[in-house]
This record gives sequence, C-alpha cells and structure tokens, in this order.
Amino acid sequence: MVLETKRLSSAMNAKIVGTGSQSIVLAHGYGGDQSVWDKVLPYLAQHYSVLVFDWTFSGAAKDSNLFDPAKYSCYDDFAHDLIALLDELNLKSSVYVGHSMSAMVGCIASIKRPDLFSSLILIGASPRYLNTDDYEGGFGSSDIKQIISSIESNFHNWAAHFASVVVDSKDPLSVDKFTKCLQKMRPEVAVSVGKIVFYSDERDTLDNVSTPCTIIHTSSDIVSPKSVAVYMQKKIKGNPKVEIINTNGHFPQLTAHNELLDVLGLILGVEFDLDQ
Repeated sequence: MVLETKRLSSAMNAKIVGTGSQSIVLAHGYGGDQSVWDKVLPYLAQHYSVLVFDWTFSGAAKDSNLFDPAKYSCYDDFAHDLIALLDELNLKSSVYVGHSMSAMVGCIASIKRPDLFSSLILIGASPRYLNTDDYEGGFGSSDIKQIISSIESNFHNWAAHFASVVVDSKDPLSVDKFTKCLQKMRPEVAVSVGKIVFYSDERDTLDNVSTPCTIIHTSSDIVSPKSVAVYMQKKIKGNPKVEIINTNGHFPQLTAHNELLDVLGLILGVEFDLDQ
C-alpha cells in the first residue's frame, strides 16, 4: 500500500509503504535518492509503515529549484525539513534510519524534537570527515579540497569515479545505480551540498543525543572508517551498540542488503522472510 501525500511531502516525493502500526523513516545521503532503499523496503514494509522521500538536493526532486544554497548552509537546515515533513505526515515516535549525512541530520532533529523519534539507526555515519590531531575522520584537508575542486571542474567524471570508490566494486550494478543517482544532481547543487557535508563538524552534537541509537558500519568504508563508529559510540549517551557488517563500501543497503536486513532484524526484534 502506498499513500501519496501533499505540500512539503509532495515536493520531497514522500510516500508511505506498508500499513504497520510502527513507522520507520528511511533517509538517503548525499548523491542518492529514495531508490537506494529499494532492496530493503519490501521487507521492512511487511512489518512497518515505511516513509521514504527525496531530499531537495536530490536529482530525483520534482522541482530543481527547491534547493536554495542560501537556505541550506548546514545540517540544521536539513533537520528543519525533516521535522517539518514528519509533522506534516503526523508521524511520531518513528524509528529513523539515516544513511551517511542523513544520520547526523537525524541526530540533530532528535535533539530538537525527541517526540518524533523512538530510536535512531545510523548507517555509515560520521560527525566529521576531516582528520585532526586527535580524530580520524578519513580525509586530510588536501583530500577535501581535491574533491570539491573535482566536483567544480568536471562533475560528471568525478561522480563516476566517486561512485566506483564508495560502492563495493564487486557489485557493478550497484556502482552504476549510484553513479546515475549522483549524476542526476545539478552540478552547482552537488558543490554546495558537498561543502556542507565534507566540511561539517557535528562532534559536539553527539553529546546531546539522548534517543536510543545503534551505529551500523561496514568493515571497510573509505568514507567513514570504523574508527569513526568507535568515536561515536564513546560520545553518544547510553553506550550505543555498534554493528559491523562484513562487506566493503559505504552502501550496504545496495551491496549487502540481506546482511543489513539481518542486522536491522536484530535491532528491531523482527524476522524478515528473505526468501520472498
């Protein structure tokens, strides 16, 4: 069952799949759209009402003018959209599954409006990508500058290369899928959001997260190394559990969806029929 919605939810292509009494929100990251959840959505919808949507920066957004760089300058601005979307749909106490940048967006939103979230599941999350003397984010300053320069100079070539690096190369169909998602972004939007993401520093935000959460990482992720998961576990209240999926890349929902569903089942206390 798919329920089409209006206003902000219409602009963000929001839809609710399934009719379960508990709601789950799936939020994609930079360069993606809601289709990155296609492999796990049918199984989650067996048990839950699942909200999927496209951020305004996504190439799948209906109106390419929805993303205004003057309005979006930090993760807080996306958290505002998330809160407004959940309020519009009257969703409370949802399980929030945020991938990549959306993990931190969900953390911020949960601090502002804890009533909207029963738990957070953070996949490939990182509060900061830049290394410091006492923090390993995965990227040096020159790495970030090169990424932004490459997006600015030849976005489509950069997108194809980036996808081949961050998605497990043993799954070429998934590499191709993310490449096409990423290349649908307007280049100027990709630059603007890229700067927000790669220069973000939300480490202090973690101290204020009180919603129960679980951190999911893959065993080898160039975007967010395992050291980041350990750091987050130490900073977030309640000693959140860290689950490591034994696969490569930043997109387990694309390249290791059965393993991800196994982990989600353990977290949620349900069993998915993966033979269907």
